[in-house]
Amino acid sequence: MSVGPLRVAPGRLSDRLRLGWRFKTGDAVMSSPVVDGAGRVFVGSADGSVYAVRLADGRKLWSFKTGDEVEATPRLVGGAVVIGSADGSLYALDAATGKQRWKYATEDKILGGANAGPAPGGRGGVRVVVGSYDNRVHCVDAATGKRIWVYETDNYVNGTPALGGGRVFVGGCDGLLHVIDFATGKRVRAIPVGEYVAGSATVDGRNAYLGHYGNAVVCVDTAAGRIAWTYRERGFPYFSTPAVTADRVVLGGRDRQVHCIDRRTGKGVWLFRTRGKVDSSPVVCDGKVVVGSEDGRLYMLGLADGKERWSYVVGRPVMSSPCVVNGTVLIGADDGFLYAFRGA
Repeated sequence: MSVGPLRVAPGRLSDRLRLGWRFKTGDAVMSSPVVDGAGRVFVGSADGSVYAVRLADGRKLWSFKTGDEVEATPRLVGGAVVIGSADGSLYALDAATGKQRWKYATEDKILGGANAGPAPGGRGGVRVVVGSYDNRVHCVDAATGKRIWVYETDNYVNGTPALGGGRVFVGGCDGLLHVIDFATGKRVRAIPVGEYVAGSATVDGRNAYLGHYGNAVVCVDTAAGRIAWTYRERGFPYFSTPAVTADRVVLGGRDRQVHCIDRRTGKGVWLFRTRGKVDSSPVVCDGKVVVGSEDGRLYMLGLADGKERWSYVVGRPVMSSPCVVNGTVLIGADDGFLYAFRGA
């Protein structure tokens, strides 16, 4: 994976980027791209298709048509691209050819990304977990798409589940952070966070970091089942998923700002104002924060001070979240293009 589970990417990133290429889809790109080891970029589009393009030059390799918009971020699992669609299905596509390996149906749309991990307890194989607007979290076998378990919540599940320590962590629109046993699908605990969670939780050890619709960012101690700290800046919700470093938590807000928070205390460190809401989830790489905004710009900020290092005017909202791999920044925009930026 080019971006780790804490939304921190390895390697160096130039302060000055230039447009390397752009690839046109048929509608807005809100899905966030991922890259595999063979240099292929995968992304979904509101035109209902999943695309694979070459990282080197943006040349199309294949596309696969689903039954509705594809807003979810792809997940790479054993040579397959696993991705949900608003048609309510989760697809596994061969990464090399785009051919469908399997299809798993839920009862409503899938807008969040899937996650995957080895089956716990030495059972063998890999499991995929994904949330759906049918109010459930689904766990399926990565090789066959066969259902293993289903977990019920009381409202939509919009974000990408996090995995760690034999647990699944997912925020729901029922205002709870659900901690689920990965082996059985049984509830370990459900922790009230105050309001519904439209994005995803970022989990490191026992702590989960997330923003919610109640205009706050929280750190949840998942072992103790309580909120460790709460950050409030202004009366606007958070749809962005946090990037978490050793001492910082960074995410966008619908108050048009990028927020940097002290990871230990929950106190604000800096704010960076854009001209539109920031639903894009930032990536941290080489001491820099990369994030898009509804104002039509892609920004690079200094992690230490929040100062703008570089920006690019796309001209249409940038609601997708960036991917950074080998010094290249990839991001989609509402103009239907997938963009690749490289060091100048």
